[in-house]
Amino acid sequence: MNYETLDVSIAGKVATVTLNRPDVRNAFNEFTIAELSLAFNELGRNDEVRAIVLAANGPAFCAGADLNWMKKMAGYSHAENAEDAGKLADMLRTIYLCPKPVVAKIQGDCYAGGMGLVAACDIAVATSAACFCLSEVKLGLIPATISPYVIKAMGENAARRYFLTAEKFTAQEAHRIGFVHDVVGADALDAHVEAIVKALVTSSPNAVREAKVLVRDVTGKTVDSALLVDTAERIAHIRASSEGREGVASFLEKRKPSWLN
Repeated sequence: MNYETLDVSIAGKVATVTLNRPDVRNAFNEFTIAELSLAFNELGRNDEVRAIVLAANGPAFCAGADLNWMKKMAGYSHAENAEDAGKLADMLRTIYLCPKPVVAKIQGDCYAGGMGLVAACDIAVATSAACFCLSEVKLGLIPATISPYVIKAMGENAARRYFLTAEKFTAQEAHRIGFVHDVVGADALDAHVEAIVKALVTSSPNAVREAKVLVRDVTGKTVDSALLVDTAERIAHIRASSEGREGVASFLEKRKPSWLN
């Protein structure tokens, strides 16, 4: 499919979704939101794709909302604003719930809604020169729609500061608070992301998918009898699955599992 604001490609088992509006620092508008939703829905259903990289063209990763889009929204009614915000919320949830693992590749500045995109991904890698900012309060707004994902990623304590101050912070600080997993030099970004993707695509596709669901479902749960029953049922189910049986058999037989052939 042809996209106007994205570049979507598949090489081997890896899809790359690239924000492609470098002239506006990859700020997103209603068209970008719609295309991201469509792309991740389609790639999530594509059995040939085992991992997705979310990247961006140009010096910035994402500057947040497009200014022209914001000007248009200024004239919206409450109902129109709610509908518009709902589409952004649906897009972020689509990325977050995508059955394929998603790696954010952050080569430059990542502001406001751009931080929501990163937080909805499973793994985030940034260059050491990248800069982050939750700038909404400077405009009289709040990072409401992105908050479920950003707070999960950076934690409540860091969110209390950066939601309220709109301070810019470095990639090193983003790493310290847990918002990104790794920080590397610009010349090492491609290789580092490729190594992570290789780890993802060489594992059992079914196990990777179920492991992603497991983290989401178990996080924050009380360790009670219901959780113990649930997790025991999950391991029993996957042990009996075709890939579970194949993985154990290939290990014992000292051969490659079928998903690597």
